[in-house]
Amino acid sequence: QVQLTESGGGSVQSGGSLRLSCAASGSIDHPTPCMGWFRQASGKKREGVAAIDSYGRTTYVDSVKDRFTVSRGDAKSTHLQMNNLKPEDTAVYYCAAVAFGCSGSRMKADEYNSWGQGLQVTVSS
Repeated sequence: QVQLTESGGGSVQSGGSLRLSCAASGSIDHPTPCMGWFRQASGKKREGVAAIDSYGRTTYVDSVKDRFTVSRGDAKSTHLQMNNLKPEDTAVYYCAAVAFGCSGSRMKADEYNSWGQGLQVTVSS
């Protein structure tokens, strides 16, 4: 069982920045597990935002490229730096992980089996 603890989030005006963090603990079989960030806006499906594989390679959904950056803190944590935020970025953001490593970032929710509690991000115009 992998536990994910998220921090960050909040409310900002359009053009502002926020940083989300996620720390993994528990039964993790790989020193740099596969991790990702998802978001779910009200009335919409959960979508992959950014992901990082065990080698540090990253993937982003087109709508956040050049604005969001996913990185690792220590090996079992990840951060999502969000710059130039827009009202359409408003959503609940979730960290996701699996206990093993991966080559190639994973952007589909069904590729993960551990989830954080979710963080509200609200961007006002």
